[in-house]
Amino acid sequence: MTSPRRHTVLVVEDEPVINGAVTDRLTAEGYDVTQAFDGPGAVQAFADHEPDLVVLDVMLPGFDGHEVCRRIQAVRPVPVLMLTARDDETDILVGLGVGADDYMTKPFRMRELVARVAALLRRVDRAAELAGSGPADLGDLRIDAAARRVWADGSEMHLTPTEFDLLVCLASEPGVVLTREKLLADVWGWPGASGTRTVDSHVKALRAKIGADRVRTVHGVGYALETGREPGR
Repeated sequence: MTSPRRHTVLVVEDEPVINGAVTDRLTAEGYDVTQAFDGPGAVQAFADHEPDLVVLDVMLPGFDGHEVCRRIQAVRPVPVLMLTARDDETDILVGLGVGADDYMTKPFRMRELVARVAALLRRVDRAAELAGSGPADLGDLRIDAAARRVWADGSEMHLTPTEFDLLVCLASEPGVVLTREKLLADVWGWPGASGTRTVDSHVKALRAKIGADRVRTVHGVGYALETGREPGR
């Protein structure tokens, strides 16, 4: 039986103690880990090592983590777990807007970081299972799961890996309201978790790209994907 491929993680953090601690823990968990300590070094390490996931601090010398995320996502879509010193919605939305998939605020628990890395990488592995899926046409929205491409009103939309997985999850049951808890379990791999803000932030970012009226909110419950526009819209 073939052994599972070891995933490569790039850790970008300018504080050597934090960088070293994250690197040591992820290495102990069985990942191949490479390090960078500033913006330019992160972009170069991404090109050199082609990581499966990036743990990325926002505040970096050279240029910040948002610019790093923008540059690497322009080369190849890759899951990004962003570390931020401020639990501010504006900062979080900026990160999501440039291609981050998840975020953690400092100080963070190492066990939680490991769990989030594992959840993001499980989604990378599951993407291979979509290879046999054909494109789905949902009204004026077209989703090609195998190619991980989306078109809205005939124009291709560029989604982050998490945004795409969120859309596919909603599209699996069009018109059906999916609870935040179900989305956390199916998209993020966090069964039993309470991270509704994570879901809400990603839905907000998804709406900005595919159209706000395509994702319906049921307050206190969750979200549903609408497959057609209402008259007059």
